Amino acid sequence: MNFDTKVLHSYPMIDSDTGAASIPKYQSSTFHQKNFPDNQKYTYTRFGNPTVEGAEKAIAALEDAKYGIAFSSGMAAITATLLVLNSGDHLVLGKNIYGGTFQLLIELLNRFDVTYTYVDERNPSDWEEAIRSNTKMFYLETPSNPLLTVTNIQDVCRIAKMNKLLTVCDNTFMTPYYQQRLALGADIVIHSATKFLGGHSDLVMGVAVTNNEELKEKLYKNQKIIGSIPGIEEAWLLLRGIKTLTVRMKQASCNALILAKRLQTSDNVLAVHYPGLENHPDHLQHFQQAANGGAVLSFELKTEEQVHQLFKRVKIPIVAVSLGGVESILSYPWTMSHACMSEFDRLNAGVTTKLVRLSCGIEDVEDLWEDIQQALEGEEYEKN
Repeated sequence: MNFDTKVLHSYPMIDSDTGAASIPKYQSSTFHQKNFPDNQKYTYTRFGNPTVEGAEKAIAALEDAKYGIAFSSGMAAITATLLVLNSGDHLVLGKNIYGGTFQLLIELLNRFDVTYTYVDERNPSDWEEAIRSNTKMFYLETPSNPLLTVTNIQDVCRIAKMNKLLTVCDNTFMTPYYQQRLALGADIVIHSATKFLGGHSDLVMGVAVTNNEELKEKLYKNQKIIGSIPGIEEAWLLLRGIKTLTVRMKQASCNALILAKRLQTSDNVLAVHYPGLENHPDHLQHFQQAANGGAVLSFELKTEEQVHQLFKRVKIPIVAVSLGGVESILSYPWTMSHACMSEFDRLNAGVTTKLVRLSCGIEDVEDLWEDIQQALEGEEYEKN
């Protein structure tokens, strides 16, 4: 079954009781136990709910995974996954990680004596050299947020397996449509379903998928203990959103490539970061493991004043936290996605005050480009 069909037909999308073409919202916190004291599948929504289970099965199917576990946010999925580690364990991560993951490490896992080492995610040898006797996990984001650096997934997973380590991959940016992390060797794949999987900026949710039953049980237990199960409405919205995943990603990624190429020609832009560009340093590596450059790019302007002008004058993209909606979203990593990091850590990760991230939506690309031009060029553009 090809992916365009899988988003509709590779999981239970029809209600088995009524034939409804949409899994119902089982908006209930608890369930009558008609055969008490015998066990039954659903007893309390924190332990499991039919609507949530439908969303879990859908994402597992798209990732070709045996198991899917849903969470109340992407950060909840990351937290539950990292809490698979024990006190005294060591973790290796790419240096360009999401700010929320960074904050989780320094403000929570530090207190549980979990240590970590950041490496240049582009060099597999750096991952190998960072391994200690107590290392238990590699954690990857590729392409990274927000600089779109690329990790060789197969090589890093191979190193992990040779050393009996777990590999966790965040696949939020590429989605299972463009990149299959489990097939490349990962043990757990994480998504912020808030982003492209939901696709409409109307839900907050996370998912983790795996083919390993033991890991599934650990993740499910963490989900239950932490209480991080998603709401019923969010699970239903996710089921609705993924039905249009392929058509949204095709249009948004097409827009991203066109805009990335045009931004490179702008006198106001110092650099464009997008793996779909042939001059991106990781272009060849990225396309060995992914089918497309994706819908997110970032670019650096010459001055902070230009950044402020862009955000003030732009009319079509919304200026907001997050990404992956049908509308284009402009973000400022310095005060948004990476604000929880110290200034030193932000700069060390390449997040500067002149860096802008653009998540492309499905608007007409000519309208987007014209709007970005007028916002960057200001009064000079209006005179012309």
